[in-house]
Parts: sequence; C-alpha cells; structure tokens
Amino acid sequence: MKLHDLKPADGSNRKSKRVGRGHGSGKGKTAGKGMMGQKARRGPGPYRTFEGGQNRLVKRMPFKRGFTNIFRIEYEIINVGSLADWPADREVTPESLLAARAVRRKALPVKVLGNGELSTALTVKAHKFSASARQKIEAAGGTVVELPWVVERHSRSRGPNPSMRNAAAKKAEA
Repeated sequence: MKLHDLKPADGSNRKSKRVGRGHGSGKGKTAGKGMMGQKARRGPGPYRTFEGGQNRLVKRMPFKRGFTNIFRIEYEIINVGSLADWPADREVTPESLLAARAVRRKALPVKVLGNGELSTALTVKAHKFSASARQKIEAAGGTVVELPWVVERHSRSRGPNPSMRNAAAKKAEA
C-alpha cells in the first residue's frame, strides 16, 4: 500500500451544499433562508432567550436562575456548646429543645453539630449528629440516640400529597 492508494471510507466525505447558485440547484435565490426577516440576514440568529425585543423571561425572573434541589432536607441545628449548661438529669430531646427555645421550628428535624465543648454526661436524642458532636457527647460520658425522620414526599401523580390521601384511612383507624 502506498500513499496514492489511501482514500477515505465511502460516505465519510460529502460535498457541501452550494446555496444561492440558481433555482436549478434547489437552494437558489433565498438560499433556504425563506423570505426576509431577522433569521434570513447574515450572521448568527438571535440569542436563545430572545423574545422579539420583549423583555425576556430570564431578565423578568432573575430569581429563577440556577438549581434548586427539591429533595433537600433543612435541619434545625444546635451546637454541643449550647448543651453545656443543661442539667445532667434532664434528657435532651427535640421537644425539650423547643420548650427551652434552643430551636425554633418544630416541623424540622434537629441536627447536633460539634462546635463548642461539653463536660456533663447527657442523653441527647436528635435526628442527626455530626461525627465530632457524637464523639464529644460520648467522650463526656453521655449517650447519643438517633431518632428516625420520615420525609413525606409530595406525589406527582396521586393527589396533592400523602397526608391528604391517607386522611380517610387515618380517620377510619381512629
């Protein structure tokens, strides 16, 4: 085989369509661009979000840009340092934290973070613990109890949400 024997595979090289070379070519006169208008002119067309000069959607609603994770779980956080002045005989639960105004929203799960120091042995019940918080509570002689947190997902196909769907069943049980 020599250099003059080499040729591209069949169908890999196609001749480009020569537009605007007479009506016999099938792409004559307007060269496939139609009749007048912005998209018939030379250069690239208008940008993707263009709405004919009207203020475009991305400009009207700038807060809608970016990504929002719909499965994100927001936690009420409390640091280990905030639990330092709790009495050793009282159990630390989400309800007791709410009563002491250490957390504000009862609908959210509670997460304990490891900022600060703890010297009293406490039984801490929460939905989530950071590794450092768990280590500090156990080092002080306390115990960590992780509570379950069930997230009610909103259905896209079967009604507004699970709580409304199961309302009749819950009434029948009670």
